[in-house]
Amino acid sequence: MKEYYLGIDIGTYESRGMLIDENMIPVADCSVTHGMDHPQEGWFEHDADKVWWGDFCKLCRLLLEKSNIRPDEIRCVGTSALGTDCLPVDKDCNPLRPAILYGIDSRAEEEIKWLTQYYGDDVKKMFGHPICTGDTATKILWIKNHEPEVYEKTYKFLTGSSYLTAKLTGKYVIDQFLAKGSFRPLYNRDGTINTENCKLYCRPDQIAECAYSFEIAGTVTEEAAKESGLKAGTPVIVGTGDSTAEAISVGLVESGTVFFQYGSSMFYYYCVDHYVDDYVSANGNGSLKGGKEFTIPGTFCIGDGTNAAGTLTRWVRDTFYEEELKKERAGGENAYAVMAREAAEVEAGSEGLIILPYIYGERSPIQDAKASGMLFGLKGTHTRKQINRAALEAVGYSTLQHMILFDEMNLPPKSVITAGGGTKNAAWMQIICDMIGRQICIPKRYQCSAYGDAAMAALGDRRFRDFTELRDSLPKGKILVPNEKNHIYYKEHYKMFRDLYLNNKDMMHRI
Repeated sequence: MKEYYLGIDIGTYESRGMLIDENMIPVADCSVTHGMDHPQEGWFEHDADKVWWGDFCKLCRLLLEKSNIRPDEIRCVGTSALGTDCLPVDKDCNPLRPAILYGIDSRAEEEIKWLTQYYGDDVKKMFGHPICTGDTATKILWIKNHEPEVYEKTYKFLTGSSYLTAKLTGKYVIDQFLAKGSFRPLYNRDGTINTENCKLYCRPDQIAECAYSFEIAGTVTEEAAKESGLKAGTPVIVGTGDSTAEAISVGLVESGTVFFQYGSSMFYYYCVDHYVDDYVSANGNGSLKGGKEFTIPGTFCIGDGTNAAGTLTRWVRDTFYEEELKKERAGGENAYAVMAREAAEVEAGSEGLIILPYIYGERSPIQDAKASGMLFGLKGTHTRKQINRAALEAVGYSTLQHMILFDEMNLPPKSVITAGGGTKNAAWMQIICDMIGRQICIPKRYQCSAYGDAAMAALGDRRFRDFTELRDSLPKGKILVPNEKNHIYYKEHYKMFRDLYLNNKDMMHRI
C-alpha cells in the first residue's frame, strides 16, 4: 500500500493543503481564501476557530475527495501557520478572543515602551534585540493589561501552529524555534520555560512545552477525526511557523544559505553555523536580530520579516487595477498577471519613481511601527505602470538592505533561495536578482509551506534519516542571473531609498 503525508498551512489571506506520496511528489493540492480583520488602527486579527481550524478541516476533506486517498493511507500530518500570533484559549482549546496576529499588529506599543524602560540595559539579555511588535510576550502583556477577564480565563497562550496541533491531538506543544525566537523571554535557551521571567506576563503553565517541529506531538483524537475527516490515531508532528515550513520545503538546511519568502510580507531566514549577536548598522542601514537555534538541530538562524510585500502589490492592484479585477472576477485574466507584464515593460528605476513600502509600519530592518509609505519623485508623466514597478522595486530595495547588513556583519551568503507567492511574478524575481547582484534559485511552484509541512511529517515518520537526506529528495529549482547594468543602477540608488526614510522619519511619526 502506498503511503502519503499531509501538510496544511494557514496564511494571512489564504490557507493551502497538500498531500504528497512517499517519493515527495504532490498528489493533491488545494487552497481556500479568507479575510483578515482590521478592527482599528494597528490591530490585525483572525477568528482562529473559523479561519485556522475551519480552513484546516475544509482542506482535509477537499484533499481526500480530490485525491481519492483513504484517511488510513495518510501516515502523518504536519501543520504550519502565521508565526508569532497570540491566541488565548480555555481548557477545551476554545479561543477566548480573536487571535492577535504577528508583527503587523502594533497594539502593544505602550507595553513595548514600558518593558523597554523596565528592563533598561537588560533588554538585549531578555529579548535578544530591541523589543518589537513581533514579540509575542508583548501581546500577552497587552491582554493582561487590557482584557483581564480574558486573561483570567486563559488556560494557554498559543500561536497558530500550536493551536492546530492542540485541536488535533489535545497536546499543547510549540516548535522550539518559534518559542525561543518569538516568545522571549518566556523560554530559556535550552527550551525549558523560564518561570522567573514568566511572572511579569503569565503563569508558567499558561504556555506550551517546547519540542522540535518534526517530532510527533500526539495522534488525531476521535473528536478531531470527526471534524476533519482524518483517521483517529494518525500521528501529528509539532508543526511550526509558515516561513520555517516554506524554508524547509526549498532546502534551507545548511549554513551559508539565505532564504527570502515573498508572501503578504517578505520574511527571511539565514542559516548559519554559530550563534550571532544583534547587529546595528553604523551606516544607517537598520538592524538585525541576533541568531537563535534553528529547526535543524546544530544550526542557528538569523530571521525576521517586513510588514508588507504582497500586501503592497495588493494595494497597487486594488487601487490602480480595478478594471482588471472586474475582468478577472468575470473569468478573465488574473490581474496580477497583467501587473507583472506591465512591470516588465518599465525600465529599472521606474523612470525616477521610488516607493517606500512601509504602508503598515515596518519591522526588519528599521523596526519602526510608525514608519509610513512614500511615493517620491512622482511626475505627471508617470502612470500606473511606473507605480506598479516601483512597488516591486521597493521590496527589492528592502531585500538589498538586508544583504548589505549581512555583508557588514561579515556573513555574506553563499547561496540565495526565494519562494512564496511572489515568485509567480517573473518581473519581480528578476528585480530581486538584479537588486542583490547574485544568482537566485526559484524552486518549483508546489514547494510551499504546505509542502514543507508534509515533508517534515515524512521526516517525523522516519521516512528520512535526517534533514540532509530530506533535502536531497527535493526537486531542483530554476536559476536566475542578474543584469549587471540594472544592479549597478540599483546599488547607486539604494542610498536614496535608505535616506528617504532616515530624512523623513520624524515627520512620519508626527503625521
